[in-house]
Amino acid sequence: MCKPKRQPARAAHKRGEMNKTEAAYAALLADRQKAGEILDYWFEAVKLNLAPGLSCTYTPDFMVQRSDGVIEMHEVKGYWEDDARVKVKVAASKYPFVFVAVTRPSARAGWRYEQFTKEEQ
Repeated sequence: MCKPKRQPARAAHKRGEMNKTEAAYAALLADRQKAGEILDYWFEAVKLNLAPGLSCTYTPDFMVQRSDGVIEMHEVKGYWEDDARVKVKVAASKYPFVFVAVTRPSARAGWRYEQFTKEEQ
């Protein structure tokens, strides 16, 4: 899960910059905020330590505050690779947030959601 970094096969993510899927999801969150479904959302706002001493961290794409005050961590992917899913599950087992895996395989496809919580792990 937390191995030394190697050169990625695809373009490297630049911290603080959204890819197209994340930008589309941010637009959806903005609409949900206007509708009163959520209070606010932040992009790459927190960094969670998954394994102290091993420099294994996880930065969720979005921190979302629902209208009922519950904080969720949303991870947005076009498709899921095993290592990303493992990080979300480990984070859900350690922290008292609701973690939401968000997938949108294509621009025409709808958003798909999978939820992880400490109680479920």
